[in-house]
Amino acid sequence: MDIRNIAIIAHVDHGKTTLVDNILKSSKIFRENQESGDLIMDSNDLERERGITIFSKNAAVTYKDVKINVIDTPGHADFGGEVERVLKMADGVILLVDAFEGPMPQTRFVLQKALGLNLKPIVVINKVDKDNCRPDEVHDAVFELFFNLDATEEQLEFPTFYGSGKQGWFNDSLTPTDNIEPLMEGILKYVPAPKVSEGTLQLQVTSLDYSSFLGRIAIGKVTRGSIKENQPFSLVQADGTIKKQRVKELYVFEGMGKRKVTEVLAGDLCAVVGVEGFNIGDTIADFENPEALPIISVDEPTMNMMFSINNSPFFGKDGKFVTSRHLRDRLIKETEKNLALRVRDTDSADSFLVYGRGILHLGVLIETMRREGYELTVGQPQVLVKEIDGKKCEPYEILVIDVPEEFASKAIDLVSRRKGEMILMETKGEMQHIEFEIPSRGLIGLRTNMLTATAGEAVMAHRFSEYKPWKGSIPGRNNGVLLSKEAGETTGYSLDKLQDRGFFYVDPGEAVYAGMIIGENNKPGDLVVNPNEGKKLTNHRASGSDAATSIAPKTLMTLEECMEYIQHDECIEVTPNFIRMRKVVLDENERNKLAKQMKAQDA
Repeated sequence: MDIRNIAIIAHVDHGKTTLVDNILKSSKIFRENQESGDLIMDSNDLERERGITIFSKNAAVTYKDVKINVIDTPGHADFGGEVERVLKMADGVILLVDAFEGPMPQTRFVLQKALGLNLKPIVVINKVDKDNCRPDEVHDAVFELFFNLDATEEQLEFPTFYGSGKQGWFNDSLTPTDNIEPLMEGILKYVPAPKVSEGTLQLQVTSLDYSSFLGRIAIGKVTRGSIKENQPFSLVQADGTIKKQRVKELYVFEGMGKRKVTEVLAGDLCAVVGVEGFNIGDTIADFENPEALPIISVDEPTMNMMFSINNSPFFGKDGKFVTSRHLRDRLIKETEKNLALRVRDTDSADSFLVYGRGILHLGVLIETMRREGYELTVGQPQVLVKEIDGKKCEPYEILVIDVPEEFASKAIDLVSRRKGEMILMETKGEMQHIEFEIPSRGLIGLRTNMLTATAGEAVMAHRFSEYKPWKGSIPGRNNGVLLSKEAGETTGYSLDKLQDRGFFYVDPGEAVYAGMIIGENNKPGDLVVNPNEGKKLTNHRASGSDAATSIAPKTLMTLEECMEYIQHDECIEVTPNFIRMRKVVLDENERNKLAKQMKAQDA
């Protein structure tokens, strides 16, 4: 059977998953009366809630007797590791670009990886139905991007399609049609059939699936030979060890699901059941003469966080998995499929250092764990510092901000305070497009401040650039926090009296404990307050003092906002139903002692 393997790559929110929806609907894999919904491939709860793709997924459609394997990839820079490994399965890529925004940081990152693997690109300029779109300028910008990334002559002659995923049409000109057939024809015409070399079986595991019935399932592309049901094979691992095993079942992708088969030939993607103890990057090879494929290399993590057991007074009240053994097993299991993640043991048996690509990457892991019933404490995110040529170096990122003109000066001021340097500023329609080079540390906590300063209008994106010399100290949070003095339930009476001190993260009637952060102070420096005090009930009434209390509702913080908010002496308690911020040392006297010791050491 004729096959095409294609990955869809783009910056976040440029319409990858909507394009996959259109491909699935155009190939009639749903019945006429079947309700398919939108963003069909974003099946995970977290993906649907956030409206982003986190995990890459496979689907397969048949068009004019040609099987097209489609790989949907994430667009966030934090999930770049996910994109890097699945590109190994593709022979061509559809580079999707927004007709207004043009190429963005993540577009550059994933395109560079695709061109490096010599994949054939097709450029699709999406959202041409939007007001103030500029498809011709964007086409020129994409060509310039290809040129800057040292694309070959052949890659520079990329075909371009225009259209609107929302309206369900794509064409090789700006003339609207009523379907996406021109694009499907383009895939058949421009994407090469898989290159198949002669020889014995080779299949690199580039992804994995899990089934409660079948266990872990290895997914990859058969690059050489063929694989059959019940066939013995050798599993060649990264360190060179070879395990002899046997295939139990074989599946190929069909529509949104999988179909069981007895043999898969070179060039097709398949799922293999019965492979034990494999990792992503291992090679399933011939039983007699195993030959390994090159190991998948993934960029290094740039950030780490301390994960510990929950040791707050509310330990064990909410979660199902609370011990360090539970925590360690879950983190090790995550590293099997999350290639950009690393886990290291620390001096304490209860704490582990987890390395990741960014706040969102680690935040999604924590959010997934709390939904599974885990209780844990996480510390402030830290960037990874390296020594290069005897100099202390830290990771830098290219930060791109699109902001209305009247807020441009505020955006530049905010980034400059965090040691960012402006490298480009240009006008895009009604927006100012500004690019900075900024230490990764400077990005922590920047998004919230930026959205506040620009009335929510700023669009930010960033990608890792390189390690450069340390830039000195970067100012953190300006204000201190309000801390609870003792355990108990907050009262409306007490919170009402404290409102002039700051704003709160708790409502009346919530359980708190000593050392827990219950609000933000209006001034620098932390303040210990008593939010649990009730009104003294005497038989004397002061006139007018019994008026109803009017308390501002609590400020809600997402997990990522909490991660960006906390300082080095604070941490976040995460349980299935609560996210609480607290001091690492809960006792006020102990905290003061430690602070004095630290001052003495500095002096």
